[in-house]
Amino acid sequence: MTQQGVRWTADQVLALAPDTASRKAGSKLGAAGPWSEAGSSDEGTVWGLCRGSGSKPYRTVIDIADSTGPAYKCSCPSRKFPCKHALGLLLLWAGEDGTVPRGQAPDWADEWIEDRRKRADDKRAAASAAGSAPAGDPEAARRRAERRAEWITAGAAELEQRLTDLLRGGLASAEQAGYGLWEETAARMVDAQAPGLAARVRELGAIPSSGPGWPVRLLEECALLHLLDQGWLRRDVLPGGLAATVRSRIGLPGSADGPPVRDQWLVLAQYDTADSRLTTRRIWLYGAESGRTVLVLSYGAAGRAPELVLPVGLTLDAEVSAYPGAGQSRVALGERFAAPAPTGFRPPGVGVARAVAQYGEALRDDPWLESRPVTLGRVIPTPDGDDWQLADADGGLALPLAPPARFRSGLWRLVALSGGAPLTVFGECGHRGFSPLTAWPEGRGEAVPLC
Repeated sequence: MTQQGVRWTADQVLALAPDTASRKAGSKLGAAGPWSEAGSSDEGTVWGLCRGSGSKPYRTVIDIADSTGPAYKCSCPSRKFPCKHALGLLLLWAGEDGTVPRGQAPDWADEWIEDRRKRADDKRAAASAAGSAPAGDPEAARRRAERRAEWITAGAAELEQRLTDLLRGGLASAEQAGYGLWEETAARMVDAQAPGLAARVRELGAIPSSGPGWPVRLLEECALLHLLDQGWLRRDVLPGGLAATVRSRIGLPGSADGPPVRDQWLVLAQYDTADSRLTTRRIWLYGAESGRTVLVLSYGAAGRAPELVLPVGLTLDAEVSAYPGAGQSRVALGERFAAPAPTGFRPPGVGVARAVAQYGEALRDDPWLESRPVTLGRVIPTPDGDDWQLADADGGLALPLAPPARFRSGLWRLVALSGGAPLTVFGECGHRGFSPLTAWPEGRGEAVPLC
């Protein structure tokens, strides 16, 4: 059951929006005007009728008490989840002005809630039965794994030869060859069943002629790709944790086999990245007791939003299990014991010097790490010419913002939240700088999403 006495903030609601357009449209519907018969129950259900362009209002119902995160149902034709009506209804509910009173849910809302909870129970029962079923033929699985390893080895050897040819001919040849050569090489890595290598090759293809200093960036990325190739070819002599990291970076699937860790997990940040085939949702969690910062990945195919939604700033009583690999932060979200609940808790912050040192330490376990999660304490957003940085309020050091972060609207929100005063900021720290994702102004407990 959700904690009905403490409602979410508007920021936590808007963090659920699948895109900027939905956020704006949902904000417009967060007033009482278009709504009628709105209500909420102690069981965590919120419902209402929203006036639209048609003769019949849209029926909107939300299950807030679901332990996997809020679930939505709306009679509108939108394919976005949550749609603008669900966002508007949640904003109305979060307002605590009596517009969404307690009451008995109407039949149409009750039917949906009961149906989805029954399906959830059936799904858990099926998963439990599948877990107790006998495993497949282990010998056949071993042979499949050996065949795939042989294909990857052949692909890695071919890639080593292509890198050797590139360096022998000079980096200028990469600019003359164009993107076609890289795409052909990436396709060969896909054939070798090494999607991680294919992705890195495609990234190489985008570097030539990409601006001043591109030869240096290309050489750096070629070196990292060569290191990954060599890691695979010599994986048998690597320490177990590093070998697991290499397999993960190559693109081999792994399972979360670490022991379950139950904690009160604070949702630090949530954001999506997308390409033509897949939408990836990254959710960062912080354990109040364990002190661990972990990453949950969720996927949606063909432009659809991933199903897992966890509002920023709420805590989740749940178990997580780690994926293999030295220094890896990814986990699988296991059993959830209660719905996400509001909290005034925030993670402890570190100084700029310590954040940079932690990233350097992480690179020893994973040289291909783009960034690592970190919470900065008492930093102030400060202009640096045309760029921005987070300056340590108690020292003389500053951390530059990563280039993409300088052009997001979240930067100006961060500056406005600070007003020249120190903040606690969570984000990702890497070799390109710091990407702020969530902030806590001094004197305020709730998290403010920046993405």
